[in-house]
Amino acid sequence: MLDALLETQMLPKDQLLQKREQDLAGLVRHAAAYSPYYKREYQAVALPSTSGLRITDLPVLRKQDVIDHRDEMLVTTANRDLLRVGSTGGSTGKPVSFYFDQEKMDLMRAGMCRSYMWSGWRPGQKILNFWGAKRDLKGGGLNKRVDDFLAAEKTIGAYEYTASDLAAWVAAIQRYRPVLLQGYASILAELAQYVLDQRLRLPATIKGVYSTAEMLYDGQRALMESAFSCKVFNQYGSREIPNIACECRAGNQHVFTDMVYLESVSEAGEDRLLVTSLTNRVMPFIRYDIGDSGRLKDGECACGSPFPMMEMGVCRSNDLIRTRNGKVVYPSYFIHLLDDFAGIQQYRFVQTALDRMRLDIVSSKPIAVEQKKHLQTRITQEVDCSIVLDIRQLDRIERTQAGKHRFVVSELV
Repeated sequence: MLDALLETQMLPKDQLLQKREQDLAGLVRHAAAYSPYYKREYQAVALPSTSGLRITDLPVLRKQDVIDHRDEMLVTTANRDLLRVGSTGGSTGKPVSFYFDQEKMDLMRAGMCRSYMWSGWRPGQKILNFWGAKRDLKGGGLNKRVDDFLAAEKTIGAYEYTASDLAAWVAAIQRYRPVLLQGYASILAELAQYVLDQRLRLPATIKGVYSTAEMLYDGQRALMESAFSCKVFNQYGSREIPNIACECRAGNQHVFTDMVYLESVSEAGEDRLLVTSLTNRVMPFIRYDIGDSGRLKDGECACGSPFPMMEMGVCRSNDLIRTRNGKVVYPSYFIHLLDDFAGIQQYRFVQTALDRMRLDIVSSKPIAVEQKKHLQTRITQEVDCSIVLDIRQLDRIERTQAGKHRFVVSELV
């Protein structure tokens, strides 16, 4: 599978897009023929026998549709004995479960390997993962150790940690000498901050850091690149549809059009991403509203990749803050409000109503009255004059069930 993907990425751009159209038409015909759900949904759609399908003629698949019709979406030709059930972390408020088979797992792995190779990594070189989701971590028996050895890969459970854990992780990097580090953005940023604070030296073997699962912010990227002395590559994908896009060395996010069909549509004041998995024929996801926001990007990349580009400002729909007058504010605004605050260890902005927000904060010292007034004034002047900010100082902010730390959350969605 990796060999095939490496061949595809060498195609001229026009051939790559032509392949995408053919793959889409074939997938839609397959879904309409064998999936009870799509057969019903596409009754009123004229499906061409060859390429030339207009994807905008097809209805959008919402998360609630998947929740309500999961079994109907499964194709009748699937061997249920060979299927497994996966689920999302529910970061948009609606956990989604889905069927998948071994082929999906193998192709996901091949797609990840292709992304890793953009850093200079080659199959067989060591990867060290820092993972925040407990459910993804297997036991430590002999089979797991053999699998890790064969894959040249190790995973550290990082769903909760202390300063002593951070020290142990650095020691693990120094012993294992990986070529790549991969993990949740917030976890890698915490580790990077510790490395810089302690002035620690890391192996020169590290060629790249792959940030995944969470939105990557500029400050986190700067910390990682300084601490690990290499480029950070931002990945984009989901449990339902992995390998949607990855950042190249030139800093652009490229959409893997041999694996997905990505659209950006304007809806309710935001650019929502609709994604179609071109490779999953067991339980097709077609025009799936994944709950993210982002834009497709025109132009050519200096890296020479034929894959089209997307804007890197991807965020969850319920990370967007909305005001009474219809204004939409992206989370990047709020994360920079605390740039000048010293002693902050964790924080989270939560919108609880159109005119009310809460700041949960973990800090080594109390937030001064003047600082609280400064935050309230900025939000009133720059976001909306009606918004009231409440501040809670906590001992700890819990991660989501999927192990993620969300810096900005809207409870209105």
